[in-house]
Amino acid sequence: MTGQVNYLAGKLAEDQVAARYARNGHVILSRRWRGQAGELDLVTEKDGEIIFVEVKKSRSFARAAERLSRHQMQRIYTSASDFLGHMPRGQNSDARFDVALVNTHGGIEIIENALSA
Repeated sequence: MTGQVNYLAGKLAEDQVAARYARNGHVILSRRWRGQAGELDLVTEKDGEIIFVEVKKSRSFARAAERLSRHQMQRIYTSASDFLGHMPRGQNSDARFDVALVNTHGGIEIIENALSA
């Protein structure tokens, strides 16, 4: 039962983050995109820039941020590279990596360009 609750809470957090990006003029390119290296929570585009968003939910923003490991960052980079391979400009696409932190109360804190390779 806990696994199902965690899954639904994570999906709701991703839904909230996607809605916020869409309200801010982003086109949602993909949600839960799966490549060979793993999953990308959210991929958006705005003004020609591809934004890869990792969503982390926990009791607080600080605890959510703590849940992002070096291993996950590497997986995100590899998956993003795979995703860009399917885009018209490929690896030459303008891109950035955001982290969206979601707390228990549904608050969202977006850290733009949070991950740098």
